[in-house]
Amino acid sequence: MTLHHVTVGVDGSLVAVRALDRAADEAVRRHTELRVVYAVPDDDEAGPILASAAARVAVRHPALRVVTKAVQGSAVMVLTDESRCAALTVVGTRGFGGVTGALFGSVSLRLAAHVHGPLMVVREDHPCDTGTAPPGERQAVLLGLRGDADARAAVYAFEEAERRGVWLWALHAPDHRYGTPELPWLVSASSPGRQRLAQRDRAEAAVPRFSLSRLQERYPGVSVDARTVRSGPSHALLEATREAAVVVIGAHRRTGHPGPHLGPVAHTLLHRSHCPVVLVPPGR
Repeated sequence: MTLHHVTVGVDGSLVAVRALDRAADEAVRRHTELRVVYAVPDDDEAGPILASAAARVAVRHPALRVVTKAVQGSAVMVLTDESRCAALTVVGTRGFGGVTGALFGSVSLRLAAHVHGPLMVVREDHPCDTGTAPPGERQAVLLGLRGDADARAAVYAFEEAERRGVWLWALHAPDHRYGTPELPWLVSASSPGRQRLAQRDRAEAAVPRFSLSRLQERYPGVSVDARTVRSGPSHALLEATREAAVVVIGAHRRTGHPGPHLGPVAHTLLHRSHCPVVLVPPGR
């Protein structure tokens, strides 16, 4: 399926306006259509808000094609369905305070756990998008990598860096699920445990370079800085968002009650990131 538009959810709130502006910029960058969607209990409520949104976009991007759409249902249900055919879905959030208006509550988290394509979450305190980095300014697309499951997120990050004309900063935080290694300060450097640990660390450090080298061949114009983070991936990524235009991570979904939910890195970034967050589902 060829995806030709960017979808944004609006509800008349100020944070939704910030998401609308960002979504319009993304549509212009992709040379594609913008679809403005309002999830409402009654279609009659949507007219003024959708008209206002279309008018705002027309002032900022007069050549951009805009389609407005009112859909009855919950924001999560409506935007999850709309994401099936979207190159990117954009929503706004207040971070710790949740989202406002019709998007009130933990919609960004619940939507991220169900969305079918890339989801951009924009907080009201995120700076306005400048499109590309000014000469001499250190700005990048930040990519958080855990393993092979993030292959689609990596592709998206390369494409985003190419669209923006900026470099790609990849932070690799391996997912250790195989027990606790020997504590290095308690054993000899020549012990089998220390040697295995050193071998694992060398292998992990090579993962981003090996995995990303093939994408660099596909996107030769994108400069890449790849590093491995062995502890505190949430904190490392959070600090790195201070210098990033956008951060891209895989949507690692865990099945449980009351349904799929995201891991701690996604939660941290959605609540506290200094730039917009794009979550890419592994199945897209």
